Amino acid sequence: MMRKRMPSPFSFPALKKDDKVIVTAGKDKGKVGKIIKVDRLYHHVYVENINMIKKAIKPNQTSREGGFITKENFLNASNVMLECPHCHKPTRIAHKFFENGTKSRICKKCNEVIDQKK
Repeated sequence: MMRKRMPSPFSFPALKKDDKVIVTAGKDKGKVGKIIKVDRLYHHVYVENINMIKKAIKPNQTSREGGFITKENFLNASNVMLECPHCHKPTRIAHKFFENGTKSRICKKCNEVIDQKK
């Protein structure tokens, strides 16, 4: 029997937690939200109040009542684009290394630095 191959994680992640993104495909196309969680192995992002699902909860010892809760489901990372904080447009990301050893993400539309880290 053949083993299932694991997907390859992001090498240079363009999307990070607390980034503001615009949904480009799916039922919530055009909506803007903040990233709650990034799953780099499976290329999934969880966006605040986007792609909501209802989940049935059974009654158990801690909560006597069952019912339904609504929570965020994942989106594929290819279905969202980062919103540039300077030009407020959906943009692709370039990575740039500076002489002092810092790496930063750059907006490809306005060429402004989005964030910088060591």
